[in-house]
Amino acid sequence: MKMHKLLLLAVACTWALGAAAQWQWIDKDGRKVFSDRPPPSDIPEKSILKQPSGAARTASLPANPPAAGDTPAPASAASQSQAGAKPAATGKDKELEEKKAQAEAAEAAKKKAEDEKVARAKTENCTRARQAKASLETGRPMMHNNAQGERVYMDEAARNAEIKRANEVIASDCAR
Repeated sequence: MKMHKLLLLAVACTWALGAAAQWQWIDKDGRKVFSDRPPPSDIPEKSILKQPSGAARTASLPANPPAAGDTPAPASAASQSQAGAKPAATGKDKELEEKKAQAEAAEAAKKKAEDEKVARAKTENCTRARQAKASLETGRPMMHNNAQGERVYMDEAARNAEIKRANEVIASDCAR
C-alpha cells in the first residue's frame, strides 16, 4: 500500500513539471519573464535565458488565429499593416473625448462670461470716475462725510486727493 502511494506521488510530481514554465527571457524593461510560450519577436536571442530542449523559437501566435477557410496574409504585409496602423478607438474613448470637449467648452464659456463681467465693471468704474473727476474739477464747494459720519466741506487737500484717486481709476479701467 505504501508503494502505491509513493508511485502515485511520483506521477503527480512529474505532471506538475510539464506545467512549469519552459521559456525564460529578460524583457525590454529588464524584468525576467517565465512562460510556456515563446517570447515576442522583438526580444533578441541574447535575452532568452532558457528554452525547451529541441524547440526552435517561432513568432508568437496572433491574438485571433485565422479561421479554417481563411488564408493567412504574408508575414511582411501583416507586419507592415501592424506597424502603420493605429489602434481603433473604442466607444469608451469616444465618450471620454466628448466629455473632455464638453468640459473644455463649458470652461471656456465660463471664462468668457467672467471676462465680460469684469469688462462691464471696468466700464462702469470708468464712467463713475470720469464723472467724479469732472465734479471735483469744477471748483464748487463739495461736502463729504468725515470719520465721525458728519458732513463737512471738502478742503483743497482732500479735493486733490480725490482727483488723484479718480485719475488712477481712469488710468486702470478706461480703455484708451
